[in-house]
Amino acid sequence: MSTLVKKLLFCGAKSFPSDVELPEGHIWVCVGAENEETQRFELETNYLNHPLFEDLLRLSVQEFGYSYAGALRIACDIDFFLHVLHLLRSSNPRVHYMELNDIMDSFNAGSRQREIGCHHK
Repeated sequence: MSTLVKKLLFCGAKSFPSDVELPEGHIWVCVGAENEETQRFELETNYLNHPLFEDLLRLSVQEFGYSYAGALRIACDIDFFLHVLHLLRSSNPRVHYMELNDIMDSFNAGSRQREIGCHHK
């Protein structure tokens, strides 16, 4: 893969050669805080309307603003984003009514517990 294509993929350019285009109904999302390394994810566009995703976008506006080039950017920890994505994909109807702050608190508490458990082994 050429250096140019790698740069386009990493930056979330809007047009790609046909062999790397996303399926219809999908977008690129770059996840990570502003001063941290980001990771790019393929995401179904229907998640954009979910209240949890809207909350993530609101947090991201505080860090990135409304105007930037490339893919949609989400300013959060990658592991936390994967956790939220797992919840969204679970098809659990309760997810629609969950608050992002509650999920963050639960995720952070679980992370601390895992760290403590790792140190005691």
